[in-house]
Amino acid sequence: MIPEIVPPPPPGGVGAAAAAAAARDLSASPTSSRSVTETVNGSHRFVIQGYSLAKGMGVGKHIASDNFTVGGYQWAIYFYPDGKNPEDNSAYVSVFIALASEGTDVRALFELTLLDQSGKGKHKVHSHFDRSLESGPYTLKYRGSMWGYKRFFRRTALETSDFLKDDCLKINCTVGVVVSATDYSRPHSIQVPDSDIGLHFGMLLENQEGSDIVFNVAGEKFHAHKLVLAARSPIFRAEFFEGLNDEKDEITIPDMEPEVFKAMLHFIYRDTLVDDYVLAASSSVSSISDTLAAKLLAAADKYDLGRLRLLCESYLCKDISVNSVASTLALADRHHAMELKAVCLKFAAENLSAVIRSDGFEFLKENCPSLQSELLRTVAGCEEECSSGGKSQSVWAQLSDGGDTSGRRVRARI
Repeated sequence: MIPEIVPPPPPGGVGAAAAAAAARDLSASPTSSRSVTETVNGSHRFVIQGYSLAKGMGVGKHIASDNFTVGGYQWAIYFYPDGKNPEDNSAYVSVFIALASEGTDVRALFELTLLDQSGKGKHKVHSHFDRSLESGPYTLKYRGSMWGYKRFFRRTALETSDFLKDDCLKINCTVGVVVSATDYSRPHSIQVPDSDIGLHFGMLLENQEGSDIVFNVAGEKFHAHKLVLAARSPIFRAEFFEGLNDEKDEITIPDMEPEVFKAMLHFIYRDTLVDDYVLAASSSVSSISDTLAAKLLAAADKYDLGRLRLLCESYLCKDISVNSVASTLALADRHHAMELKAVCLKFAAENLSAVIRSDGFEFLKENCPSLQSELLRTVAGCEEECSSGGKSQSVWAQLSDGGDTSGRRVRARI
């Protein structure tokens, strides 16, 4: 047994020794750290409309999705209708995920899902997730590196399967970028939860407690609070405290549907859009302007709710296509949605040949000549970008190339 050396007690006796020992204990509080490696996940859906027309473009040639961002990197899905491998003689379609931005040794997990469009849920899934990988995540060395399958699906089987419907394929891609971080623990810490003010104000709306104003919207009554509405909307503030309605306890809204007014109140109290499934329920209507998101955009413009307007713009932006861009552009211009308008103009300029063949473009010609002029200026800007090397093809040259007139932008690449 190794003898222990006991230091003499400090001057002052046993009490002082105990105090010194306590001081040593405090100064030597243990510290710790933890390395956490996890994935930052994101997904993208690539809709390939006009599959039969894409065939025959040649082995090794592909059409690409728009770039999407996951984990700080940009990615794209490449679909090869005639396959990537010359040895297969176009017997298979190929699908790959490509790193579309600058990066070195980017480690990631991937999942490719070909959607079963019969409703049976029998999707074709190739996934790195939820299974052990002997060599760890896949490493992409540089921009343009790809992961995928040269023999993703035999073409003859694909063309008679439930994956192909109305000449359309749908591919879901999930990317999980591997990131590592060191977590330094502190001896004492207090977790502060996220703000729940929206939840509390939402309960105030639902319970109607203390409400002092009633809105009559097409016969349906909505109870609310003047102070809350005035704090959120300068239009309500002027109406309640600067106008003739400051003493009224009921106001009729003549030009809005109850569903739209209810969704607007949801935002005013909770600072969020209504659930996606509520917005999506109206997406099947033939006209963009008849969707709930479009009507809510109009309400945001009427009551000067800037954040609600931007939320609606962001939602409507997701569904811009060749067939919808003209009507969406007119909607954005009508309700001062400048971010959405800029996106529509750029999309229309980049897909000009297809857009001018759409019914919506005829509507623009007849009803919105000023927007046509703005579109021409945007096209001119794209031409300047092209001449400086920013694009591979002149926008005006698209007029002789034809284009996809039935859905989202589809770009052929070699």
